Amino acid sequence: MAAVEFIEPIPHEEGVSEATKLFVDTYGFAPEGVWAAPGRVNLIGEHTDYNAGLCLPIALPQRTFIALKPREDTKVRVVSSISPDKVAEADLDGLKARGVDGWAAYPVGVAWALREAGFSKVKGFDAAFVSCVPLGSGLSSSAAMTCSTALALDDVYGLGYGDSDAGRVTLINAAIKSENEMAGASTGGLDQNASMRCTPGHALLLDCRPELTPLENVSQQEFDLDKYGLELLVVDTQAPHQLNDGQYAQRRATCEEAAKILGVANLRVAADGISKADDQLQALKETLDALPDETMKKRVRHVVTEIERVRSFVRAFAQGDIESAGRLFNASHDSLAADYQVTVPELDVAVDVARHNGAYGARMTGGGFGGSIIALVDKGRSQEVAQKIADEFEKQGFHAPRALAAYAAASASREA
Repeated sequence: MAAVEFIEPIPHEEGVSEATKLFVDTYGFAPEGVWAAPGRVNLIGEHTDYNAGLCLPIALPQRTFIALKPREDTKVRVVSSISPDKVAEADLDGLKARGVDGWAAYPVGVAWALREAGFSKVKGFDAAFVSCVPLGSGLSSSAAMTCSTALALDDVYGLGYGDSDAGRVTLINAAIKSENEMAGASTGGLDQNASMRCTPGHALLLDCRPELTPLENVSQQEFDLDKYGLELLVVDTQAPHQLNDGQYAQRRATCEEAAKILGVANLRVAADGISKADDQLQALKETLDALPDETMKKRVRHVVTEIERVRSFVRAFAQGDIESAGRLFNASHDSLAADYQVTVPELDVAVDVARHNGAYGARMTGGGFGGSIIALVDKGRSQEVAQKIADEFEKQGFHAPRALAAYAAASASREA
């Protein structure tokens, strides 16, 4: 059996050095600085963000580094350590949505979105990216790229939004617009908020109700794994992962249609009504009975119960009730598999193996259709459980998974 690959974070100095070197090797001059933003993993609260719900991400120690220098013109050049000999180019002048192909759409789209928002001083730039956030893993390598770009552009063009939590929401909006409109990947904002607003040792309780201000919609919740002798194992199944193939958008549209049928602004309103009912099971039944077809009932059941699971997880972890927290992980995955139908065999197998090898609970994380699972395990057991998953994957003919041990890390920052 081959040993499972464990992905370690790139140390700060090494990330700065590698991004700077790639920049100099590519363009022949030094960058103005180096910035970085983390990937994220969502502890619980999946497919709730675009339903005005609750979710609970943490920032990963794995980060994307960007070395960047502004230009006097509107040209953009970007290069990545994945293909250091291929420089992608675009021009912001006259650029329209979906006007850039491939991965370059993400960083170029951030500058385009800022200009669309009225920041005319934003011009072109040269950039080089180095990352240890695994691609296609459901750990939001795209948000790490767009948020690091947004912070860098904010800095070099003196926009002044990167230094405060409230100000960063402007940059988050540009990152979201880049993904949605330039790259064509549907995203609800969870990833970008996590990448820009998380603090070390805490999970970010994100309340996605549109009526809340940026200062009202987040709270920092203690997520200290060491305190309870735990590790959070993340396993990237390496199953093909694609969010812009229509599946995500289809579920989002179903939820929006269900809200219209129920006569509410969004499914959060329905979820809160059920939560406040004297008989929650009856209230849930009545809500689902008002919907016209089984698929819509399943989607809505997942969303409203998942919102409640987020609240319950926050309470359980704060009380040190790890058994209950684990059960909520399990219930979340089971709902995502049966009701939201976004799991794939690799995700289900990885979750089952983790549960059968001592995890308190395990669940898929991210949008689904591939990507990663997370498992709450006792400290020191991550590698062992990950290896069990890798062994089972080999038996079943799946791609070899990759793994990492996560903790609640810091958000995007200037590195040098």
